[in-house]
Order: sequence, then structure tokens, then C-alpha cells
Amino acid sequence: MALNPLHQFEIHELASFNLAGIEISLTNQSLWMIIATATVMLFFALGLRKKQLIPGRMQSAVELSYEFIKELTTSTTGQKGLKFVPLIFTIFFFIAANNALGMLPGSYASTSQITVTFAMGLSVFILVWIIGFYHHGLKFFKLFAPEGTPLLLMPLIIILELISFFARPCTLAVRLAANMIAGHILLKVFASFAVMLVGWMAVTAVLPAGILLGIMALELMVAFLQAYIFTILTCVYLNDAINLH
Repeated sequence: MALNPLHQFEIHELASFNLAGIEISLTNQSLWMIIATATVMLFFALGLRKKQLIPGRMQSAVELSYEFIKELTTSTTGQKGLKFVPLIFTIFFFIAANNALGMLPGSYASTSQITVTFAMGLSVFILVWIIGFYHHGLKFFKLFAPEGTPLLLMPLIIILELISFFARPCTLAVRLAANMIAGHILLKVFASFAVMLVGWMAVTAVLPAGILLGIMALELMVAFLQAYIFTILTCVYLNDAINLH
């Protein structure tokens, strides 16, 4: 079972609580989501603990993180999107922390679960609807009929736009979960090869161990890349709701 690459994605109950007649379970998945959230909060709390005119390393990291998200948001949604910087900030660092911590031995990659990623994608999808109707009312439906489209092609374009729009939660969810699953399976397989070869001949274990380190570095890059992709797509969808394009 230890060599089964899918074993790492199993959800186990760690504790259960009864709150007002409602059974609440603490699983390894939810525990690591809490740890990821606490890690991000601790990082920013330490970075902003002693604010200085000439920032130290921690404060500089926090300020650069904020500027990165702010620039990402405004370059995609315009100045109207500034009010959504806290949301974009939270999404990026929540996903990045879960992705990165999921690589630690004995941890759990919460973002490998489609339920987690789909819940996030669906939340963004619902938010886009709310913002779109809040800013534009029924004119929000103009998003599905782009200006300048020939009248003859309009029915086909509307159908394609509707399919593309309603597929957004699924594409957000599947892209993130699939990349996390694939990367962790690959790590598990090569780690198993390295362990088995150590008992046979130490020299032959060098190659798979080297490949494993390379894959770990690649997976760490993918962890932040997937957080970036999910975040920038969220910005693009918010831009549709705010500016109707």
C-alpha cells in the first residue's frame, strides 16, 4: 500500500465533533487547509510586525507580494478592479500555500481534490454573476453577444459563448486538481524507484534520485504557476463582469 501512488490522495478522518446536532469531521484534507491558511497568516503577520521606512527582508517580501497581486489585478481588470485586490490576494496565496505544503513528506495536497478546486471555481463563477448584474443589470447578457458579430453568425456565437462561460468552473477546477494529482503521482513513482534501488545498488540509485530532485523542483514551480493561472483567470472573469469584455 505504501508504494501505491494513489494512496496519498485518500481522505482520512482524524477527529469528529457534534455541534448542535451536526456531525463535523476533521480530516487530513481539512487539517492541511487550516495549516496552509495559518502559514500564510503567520508569514504576513511576521512581515508586518515591525513596519520600517527601510524594510527588512520579511517586510520587503510582504510588500512585493502585495504589489505583485495589485499589478496583476489592475493590469487585467483596470482601476475598477482595485476593490477586488483582497480577494485575488487571498485566492493566490491560499492555492500557492496548499500546493507548496502538499509537497512536504506526510502532508496532504488539498488542491488535488476536485471537490476543493470545484468549490473555489464555482465561488468565482457565482461572484462573476453577482458583480455583472450589480454593475450592468440585464445588459450583462451582452457578454454572450459580442458587438460587431454578423447577424447570421449571432446564434452560433451565443451558443459557443454560453458553453464557454458555463464551463469556467469546471476548467478552473480540473486544471488545478489534475496538475497537482499528476505531479504528486510522478513524485511518488520516482521516490519508490529510488528507495527500491538503494537496497540493490547504491550507484544505480543516483540517477532516479537526481531525477526525483529535478521533478521536485519542477513540481514546486508548477505549484506556484497553477496558483498564478487560477488567479489570473479569476481576474479575466472579473474583467468580463466589470467591463463587459
